[in-house]
Order: sequence, then structure tokens, then C-alpha cells
Amino acid sequence: MFCFQCQEASKGTGCTIAGVCGKPHDVANLMDLLMYTLKGISLLSLDVALPEELERRVSLFITDSLFTTITNANFDREFFLARNREALELRAEVRALWNAQNADARRALHDAAMWEGGEDRFDAKARTVGVLRTADEDIRSLRELLIYGLKGMAAYSYHAWQLGKGDAGIDAFMRRALAATLDDTLGASELVALNMEAGKYGVDAMAMLDAANTGAYGNPEVTKVKIGAGSRPGILVSGHDLKDLEELLEQTEGAGIDIYTHSEMLPAHYYPAFKKYEHFYGNYGNAWWKQNREFESFNGPILMTTNCIVPPKDSYIGRLYTTGNTGYPGVAHIHEGADGAPKDFSALIEQAKTCAPPTEIESGEIVGGFAHHAVLSVADQVVDAVKTGAIRRFFVMAGCDGRMKSRNYYTDFAEQLPQDTVILTAGCAKYKYNKLDLGEIGGLPRVLDAGQCNDSYSLVVIALKLKEAFGLDDINDLPISYNIAWYEQKAVIVLLSLLHLGVKNIHLGPTLPAFLSPNVVNVLVDKFGIGGITNVEDDMKMFLGA
Repeated sequence: MFCFQCQEASKGTGCTIAGVCGKPHDVANLMDLLMYTLKGISLLSLDVALPEELERRVSLFITDSLFTTITNANFDREFFLARNREALELRAEVRALWNAQNADARRALHDAAMWEGGEDRFDAKARTVGVLRTADEDIRSLRELLIYGLKGMAAYSYHAWQLGKGDAGIDAFMRRALAATLDDTLGASELVALNMEAGKYGVDAMAMLDAANTGAYGNPEVTKVKIGAGSRPGILVSGHDLKDLEELLEQTEGAGIDIYTHSEMLPAHYYPAFKKYEHFYGNYGNAWWKQNREFESFNGPILMTTNCIVPPKDSYIGRLYTTGNTGYPGVAHIHEGADGAPKDFSALIEQAKTCAPPTEIESGEIVGGFAHHAVLSVADQVVDAVKTGAIRRFFVMAGCDGRMKSRNYYTDFAEQLPQDTVILTAGCAKYKYNKLDLGEIGGLPRVLDAGQCNDSYSLVVIALKLKEAFGLDDINDLPISYNIAWYEQKAVIVLLSLLHLGVKNIHLGPTLPAFLSPNVVNVLVDKFGIGGITNVEDDMKMFLGA
């Protein structure tokens, strides 16, 4: 195996024996094989007219499959063996149409009998089609940057699909971009252009998901969320999927069970539609990487709806359930309902009734819900605060949290920011500082939480509206600095989206991506002012010009 798609890549270069995330080498290889087949399906689809039903199946399959390969989503070998079989079957179906519609081609295309010979042949093929298949370091870097952006885009599109929203343009771009990573005639300049185009479609995907979420659940509202524990048994929901949470809340009404959110599900409390559920209790715990301890103390069942699963301990593996794109060997999986029916969460519910209430690990409340609708409703107040000097600068500190001790930098940075600055955040990076008492400015908290990493679009809208309010021609003239913590592929598409919008001087930490070659880093530095982080004192001076 060779994997360097996340910030925890071993030794800052790549994982070769097993993933730091816990991904076994054979699962990593099967993910590579799946990616290779997705590229083949995409390439064939560019030169064939797909019937509407097949077009939809191809789009959904590619979106769903890309999401399964994102960091910390699925560790189950059997799942990826089955998914690769499905991919080969779909490729054969698309290829048959290609042959029929390209009768004058020099030869018909045929699928290799990859599955003949059993799993050993499958594994052998998988070892030949991974990241290192591209020999040129810079081309490899740009291809992988594009692929990881597509994985992040697929995550946003997947959630929108769950709520009935899709975009044919986004789907077509994902196929075109995947096919482009097989084209050895494309040089660095063409691949840079494709990455910038991915940023454009990344903005579109985030806007689509924002419309899907707010259309289904209303505009997020400024909300105080309890972080203690109640006296009744509970079910803990982690991941990102609001549809799963909705169905679970409906099925647990009147059952004597409280529902809690964990990590990136915290922002569900901000949506008006969920506030009608009296048993929607509060948030339990912190960012994803602390789940080994927090899942133990929760005592009840835990539902992992999307990525961010950590290999579980024996102490709670019997209370852990996966659904959607998540999976782990030996963990019960909740499947999709038949013919669009809701998922059946009865197993969790019955188990929860036998469990003790959560052990309280903290108490109090935290405030969030500052998505674009809420912030823009007080835009005049914000603009006046900037003009009068009450707010000197905004700091976008969005992104991801993680295990590395170096990430304590973000806690220290937030604590040492001057009192006339405001933090704009989205994603689990907020857990480094969202429980600190950083005060207010004119009644606004100094930490404005827009929601999940899925809600990063809100930060884009806020910046563009402030640019308009101040009558600026260049978004970079706003009093906004970007000090972003990244971990996985959704952060990559957010970065590409910001670059597409012309945002410069973004700083990434705690380390720059291992998949960026030195020459690609130089291009990003020269063209966009991309930088890393050093230490709080020096970075503070750099950002504030002191």
C-alpha cells in the first residue's frame, strides 16, 4: 500500500504498512483498485450516450464510491471486495454501450476477467494501480490533489443526494476529472487548470448541499446546546448525516431514550426542524479522535453515520453501529430501507433501553448556529463594528481537528488573539477552542460557529457579502485572515474552492499535505500565497502586521 491522502500520513510522507488511521494494507489496496475502476467507468462514459436510468446509476455509484474511500470512513475488506465486483459489473455495462455506439472503432473494448482466479488475483491487480503508478512526482501530486478534491466534492454531493438534490453538471465534471487522471498527455499546466475548475464545482456542490439542508430543516439559528448528560438511556449519533439523525429521532419518540450528538453532528441542534423533538438532548464529547474514551463513557449505542470512525475498543464494539458509507469488521451495519423507506433503527433502540444513562464528562452549554443566514441578519451590526474599530480582523479557523499534539497550536492561537478579533469556524477544528470563554464583541460571541465542515459554504457567503457591504473589488482586501487546520479530503475541496474564488494567503496546518510535491508547493506559494504555520507568537505578528 501507499497512502498519503490525509494529514497524518506516516512520517509526513505516506503510509506503507498500515494507515495511521487504522486502515489495513489490503483494504487500502482494494480502495486503489476501486478508484482505478471508477476512472475507467468515467473514461468510457465520456464517449457514450448513457440512458437516463444508467446515467443516474453511474453518477450515484461514483459519488457513493468516492465517499467510501475518504479517510476514516470504511475499514471493511468484505465491503470493498463487494464494491469492486459492483464496479466491474457497471464498467462492463457501460463498455457494452461504448462498443455498440462506436462500431467503427478499430476494435471493440473488452473487460479483463479481473475476478477470475479469486481474491488473490483481485489483490494482485490492486497492488499495481495505486498512487505510485504515476512516476512523475509533480504530475502525481497534481493528479492526487484533484482526486482528493473530488472525494471531498463527492462527500458534499452524497449528503445532498440523500435529501433529493443533485446536479448533473457536478456529476459530469467528476467523471471528466477522473478520466483526466488517466491521460498522460496532460501536463502540469492542464492539471493545475483542472484543479481550479474543481474549486468552481466545489463551490457549486457546497451551495447545493446548503440548499438541501436548509430546504429540509430550515436556516440554522443561534442556539445554546447542552453538553451535559441526562438521567435516561441514550443513543449517540456521530458523523455528518442529518437524514439519518432525522429518521432516528422519529423512531425514538416516546421510547424513553434521549438522542445526543457527537463531534460533527453538533450543528444539527442549530436547525429549527430538529428542535421539535423533546428527546433531542444535547451534545456529548468532542472531536472524532477522542471517541475511544467518550464512546466508552457514553454507555449506550453509538451510530456512525459517515466518516470519522476510529478502530473501536472491545469495551464498546458491541454497542457500535455503522450505516451508509461507514463500515468496520465485526460491527453491526444498518442498511438502507427498501424502496426508499426509512432505515430500521430498532436494534439500536432496543439495546439502548437496556443500557445505563451516559456518564457525565462535562456540563454547561456552548453556542453555535452562525451560518450565513444568521450572520447576514446582523450584517449591519458587523459592518459597523468593523468601521468603528470594535472588530479589527476576522480569522477563519475552519477545518479539522486531529490527534497530533501540534494541533494544540490552534487552542493557543485562539486564546492569544486580541479581544478585537473574531473567529469564523466550521468543522471539527472548533473543538480546539469552542468551549473557551473568549468573550463577546457588541453582543456577538468571538467564536462564530457556522456548523459542520459540510457548512463551509456559509463562510464563503459571509466573506462575499462583507466584500459587497464594504464596496470592495477584491475579496483579499477584507479584514479576514485564513488559518485553517486540515485533516482529510473535504478540507481539500474547501481549499480548492477558496482558491477558485481568488482568496490568497491561506495558511494550512499543522503540516502541509504530503501529496504536494516541492514544485507544486512552489506554484501554490507563488500564485496564491499558500503558507504553513510556525509558532503562535510569530504567526500572530505575521497575520496582524505587528
